[in-house]
Amino acid sequence: MSASSTSIFVSRLRRLPVMDTAGDKLGTVRDVVVQVRSAGRAPRAKGLVVELFAQHRVFVPMVRVRTISALQVTISGVLNTRRFERRESEILVQQDLFDTQVRRRGTDKPSWVYDVSIRQARSHDWEIDEVALRSSSGPFARRTYDTIVDWSDVDVFVVGAGRSTREVLARMEDMKPADVARELHDMTRERRKEIAAALDDESLADALEELPEDVQVELIQALEVERAADILEEMDPDDAADLVAELTPEVAERLLDRMEPEEAQDVRRLMTYGEFTAGGLMTPEPIILAPDDTVATALARVRVEDITPALAAMVYVCRSPLEAPTGRFLGAVHIQRLLREPPSLYVSGLVDTELEPLRPEAHVSTVSRYFATYNLVCAPVVNEDRQLLGAVTVDDVLDAMLPDDWRGDQMDGLAPSEAHWAADRVTRDLELRRSRSTGKEASDGRSH
Repeated sequence: MSASSTSIFVSRLRRLPVMDTAGDKLGTVRDVVVQVRSAGRAPRAKGLVVELFAQHRVFVPMVRVRTISALQVTISGVLNTRRFERRESEILVQQDLFDTQVRRRGTDKPSWVYDVSIRQARSHDWEIDEVALRSSSGPFARRTYDTIVDWSDVDVFVVGAGRSTREVLARMEDMKPADVARELHDMTRERRKEIAAALDDESLADALEELPEDVQVELIQALEVERAADILEEMDPDDAADLVAELTPEVAERLLDRMEPEEAQDVRRLMTYGEFTAGGLMTPEPIILAPDDTVATALARVRVEDITPALAAMVYVCRSPLEAPTGRFLGAVHIQRLLREPPSLYVSGLVDTELEPLRPEAHVSTVSRYFATYNLVCAPVVNEDRQLLGAVTVDDVLDAMLPDDWRGDQMDGLAPSEAHWAADRVTRDLELRRSRSTGKEASDGRSH
């Protein structure tokens, strides 16, 4: 069956071959990784445990699963071959749940888990759907189920409101990255490291981007080198570059060497620019299109869920190659213009000819005025050869302008006079940063 709203029992997934989109076998499904969530939400199926050759097991996120049939599972993308290590908050369906004694809601009679099904929800997340139960157990019990119940009817997926690691992570599952970061920030140092180690790579990377630099450094250095490199790959390249720049040269080089070459190259390139410049703030992965791409193609690209709203506000038309640094930059197209035009039109005919791009050496104060002048949330960064290097988004500009401790709650509930003082403080802090970095950017890049 195709990946859809149809339920798939895990026992039927186990031992299925895992294929790539070219039809080559990568490994075999061994289990499904599940994360319990709070607030009555179905547990999330995070990914598959896939066994490669020589019993080497790796993790494949469910977002990479393209189709599931009776004969195989097909996945896309590059396989991360780092050995799978279960986090404390994770449940392995076959290993942990099969033959586990549970109690059904409304009865004291024990039952045993025979099988568990998963399905893809409207949000595109995979979730636990139903549980097959049997009432007999033991070595001579018949391997048949008595009934199938909803996941919420068994107690194995229930979490309380306590402070255990599993309960904290279940609550964090429904939080935005900024809220997860605030929770981590308010924990003790040891508790913060414990929870960070148990978070999945994507969640930890998103939270790190929202944390102060000293906490970022503390957490990344507490991780094993291979995992720390994976976390940096999950982060936006500009945020990863800022974090790596705060590490000692030896640690930074060790992590960069463990990253995928293309990801490490982006980070190294960003680190050559001054921290408070357009080049230091930009992401090297904006939406880049060829001159003969259509409006339909552009709209399909901006609809991708992983692209932030700010980055999706503008697409950039360039000559080949279409990865930064690109061929000749032809211009930018606003998303509102795309929405007003027929799907078959070429984007090259819609570029904003009045918008001059930023230069990579432009200081953040210049960048902020540029954003205000043109009413933008995203802007192109182009070098002297008219190659597109990347794009700056408004959130990165604000992050550079605000005080280092802006993520704290010091602004909550301020009186008007205090709020005015806080605004003045932002301005003073920006001017201090500018004067502090002006004399150093040319010689030592991001250091300050």
